[in-house]
This record gives sequence, structure tokens and C-alpha cells, in this order.
Amino acid sequence: MVRIGIVGLGFMGRIHYLSAAELVGGEVTAVCSRDALKLDGDWRNTRGNFGPEPGIVDLAGIKKYSAIADLLADPDIDLVDICTVTDQHATIAIAALKAGKHVLVEKAISLTTADADAMLAAASTAGKLLMVAHVLPFFPEFRFAVNAVRSGAHGKLIAAHFLRVIAKPDWSADIADTAKTGGPAVDLHIHDTHFIGLLCGVPNAVFAVGTVSGDAVTYLSTSYIYGPGGPAVTCSSGAVCMSGRPFAHGFEIYLEKATLIYNADKPLTLLTADGMSTQPKLDGGGDPLAAFTAELQTAVDAVKTGKEPDLLSGKLARDALALCHRECESVKTGKIVAME
Repeated sequence: MVRIGIVGLGFMGRIHYLSAAELVGGEVTAVCSRDALKLDGDWRNTRGNFGPEPGIVDLAGIKKYSAIADLLADPDIDLVDICTVTDQHATIAIAALKAGKHVLVEKAISLTTADADAMLAAASTAGKLLMVAHVLPFFPEFRFAVNAVRSGAHGKLIAAHFLRVIAKPDWSADIADTAKTGGPAVDLHIHDTHFIGLLCGVPNAVFAVGTVSGDAVTYLSTSYIYGPGGPAVTCSSGAVCMSGRPFAHGFEIYLEKATLIYNADKPLTLLTADGMSTQPKLDGGGDPLAAFTAELQTAVDAVKTGKEPDLLSGKLARDALALCHRECESVKTGKIVAME
């Protein structure tokens, strides 16, 4: 049994805790928070943009820590699941790795690529897994897209466009705080850069236009430059929509012999060269918690085997962060910006 300790009991910590109830071969055995009410099970102030209404949680049988160091010193914890604000990720993850724990850390991996590199180095030195919880590939529509591209069943990837636009959230003040989350161009858009890296590889350069508020890029439209032969990939992402449409995401993916179309308001559609239009049968249903369960299950299975899963790759998460930073630089300078 893989024993999990969750650090941070905000919205995402609650989602991870609820999703872990369905794990096979893994369970949450400890939680850590500086908030005494949360340690008592009062999670009513952990509301987010999806999931069940927060309330009172029975934490009987769960170890409760107010100090991270005490949780890390617990020899009965195998995997530390870090669900704090992004600016705390690197410090906690490195401490956990040095304590001999495997780590799953919520996206974004960190605020800077230097911190991400330090986290990867700490994992290598400790001989432990550093996994980053990018959940998007575990949602059925996005998982279908990954499988369609990787299988080559419909030919090679030619082009793609991705969309992720939200209204300014009333459930998170931190998303606009670049010192805590990196702002929308990191905290929100990194879902897209991670998926693009997974599906298409890391591009050679980026060119982006967008809007800036203070030091935060709030919206951007990016072209990912792969050079001759493509693919031709673009993305629009930001937190600029009116509240009448609080969330929209999706994609159009163009393969040699098929087109995949998906947005949050309509089901995934597969268009094929024979003129047929079908809606593929997807596993997982419509419950977003199922995607988080699948993500956590992948992490638990990885701890058992000692092999890093590519969907939770620390290196890919680091490259996704680097992409976000290069795009922000492009928005602010008006220039094409090369990757490292």
C-alpha cells in the first residue's frame, strides 16, 4: 500500500483527497495544514471551480500535521502530494525528496525554471520520483487525442489549435498574483503548454501577442514554431472573458486522415477521410474527479514500479513552464523568442 501525505488543504488539496478515495493500492494516511480548522475537518472555505460543495470532512484515522517537517519525518509516508500555492512548490518538494519521499506536486512545477531544475536535480540525487500533476491528459477527450496522435492510426499530426479562456475567477485571488502563481499565463496557460509539449514536442521558438496587467500577462495568442515540416500549432489562453461564460477550453487537431474537434460545450467529434462524423465512446464519464483519480493512480503505480510515467514527467513539466515564460517574453517584447 502506497501511503500518501497531502500538504496543503485548499481547493486542490480537497480535490486530491476526495479523488484518492477510489485508489487501488494507495491511500491518504496524513494531511498537513497550518489551518487548525482544516485539520479538524472544516473544509467549507475550499470552494473552487468544480467538484462537490465543500463541507465538513471526517478525518478520523488520518494523521494531522501543522508543520511540514513533521510530516516529512513520518517514516510511514511514501508519497508526498504537494497542493500548496506554486511559490512554495520548490522548497517543499526539495525537502521531501531529501527526506527520502517520492513527490507528486501540483502544476505548475514551480515559478522559475531554475527552481524546476533544482527540483529535478534533487530527485536524481535522492533516487526518488518527482512527478508533476498535470491532469489534462487524464480527461477522456484529451486522453483520446493523445492516443490518436501517438498511435499513428490517422497519420501524422499536421496542425492544431488549442483554447483555454476563463472569466476572472471569484474563487482565487492568487491567479492574478505573479509572485504566487505566475499569473494567468502560467497558472492557467501551463495546462496548454504541457499538453502541446506532450502531443507535439517542445517547439524551437514562440511568437505571442497578448494583454498585460501590471506584470502579469492576462491573455495571449501564441504560434509555436517547429520549423519546416511543422506541425503548425497555435493556442489562445487567458482570464479575460465576461462572467457569462466562466470557462471554455478545447481543441481542433488536424491529422493526415482525420480531424478531432472538442470544446467544453460539445462532445468530442472525430471527422474521418471517408466523410463520416462520429462521437467516440470515452471512458471516465463526465465527473472531473475521475480524471484526478486516474492521475493519482498513475502516481501510485509509479511509486510501486519506481518508473516515472511520461504523463507526469518532471522534465516535461519544466519545459512547459519554460514555454510559458518565453511566451510572456514574446508578448512584452513583440519578438519571436527562441527556446533554450
